[in-house]
Amino acid sequence: MRSTRRSLLAAGLALTCLGALAPREARADDPKEIRLDWATYNPVGLLLKEKGFLEEAMAPRGIKVRWVQSLGSNKALEFLNAGAIDFGSAAGAAALVARINGNPIKAIYAYSRPEWTALVTRKDSGITKPADLKGKRVAVTRGTDPHIFLIRALQGAGLTERDAKLVLLQHADGRTALDRGDVDAWAGLDPMMAAAEIENGDVLVYRDAAANTWGLLDVREDFATAHPDLVRTVIAAYERARAYALANPQALAAALVAATKLPEPVIARQLERTDLSQPAIGPAQAQSIKAAGTALQQAGIIPAGTDVSAAVDGLLDTRFNPVAGQ
Repeated sequence: MRSTRRSLLAAGLALTCLGALAPREARADDPKEIRLDWATYNPVGLLLKEKGFLEEAMAPRGIKVRWVQSLGSNKALEFLNAGAIDFGSAAGAAALVARINGNPIKAIYAYSRPEWTALVTRKDSGITKPADLKGKRVAVTRGTDPHIFLIRALQGAGLTERDAKLVLLQHADGRTALDRGDVDAWAGLDPMMAAAEIENGDVLVYRDAAANTWGLLDVREDFATAHPDLVRTVIAAYERARAYALANPQALAAALVAATKLPEPVIARQLERTDLSQPAIGPAQAQSIKAAGTALQQAGIIPAGTDVSAAVDGLLDTRFNPVAGQ
């Protein structure tokens, strides 16, 4: 993982905010359970699930913890919108589009700053740049960071998504379609993207780390309003897991290997391009998401009359920031 020294310092600071995990008495309005997603693109959440830190924090209040797997930002956001989960993992730009479309969520924590998406093709495809995707079949999961990354890559080449033939699949199915030759390219997502590189020799034909928006933990707005103390406890548990991950990288890798059934070299590649050092919501996330939102507005994905800056400000909630807010 990048920024090792800074990450270890951040892990040390994270340990100072764990008071939110201290046992508290049950309240009459406490929910019987809280529901969170887990996803292979959210390493911190995956480790949190494995270690049981949140269950430990909720036990004194008699609150159960239920974990629901999400296979992409689109699924996590659908679950949030339907009230099936209280907290979900999604890319920042995907969360922005969802909120603009009426999904009442707040982004409260940055679980990673990843380069988790790129345009992927087979080494013999003849595709060398985004412009080559014109008329080609491209697998993509609509409403996710890879989809938004694809739109921006095509836009940079003077194209729109209508110039390519989009094949709408969930991330893992997109990789399978590429392997089978059913599509010419894939808007990939780690760790499946890393597996395609290492196991198949597939090529990341276009990369732009800055166009990957942050991995954010989102909460239903009504839940945050009704139970701000529980939101803080969830964030503190996430911070405990993040500190553990930074101090024990082998444990983090092992958790991912166990969840994904992928080989260690694949997970190592995923973690090489995953930064866990900056969990607080703030200007860095705002800038990244606004840039993506502006590009999506120019592409016609976000309505022309939308105030993108205001929408980003409405999405990001700094009240629960670790260290400063706990």
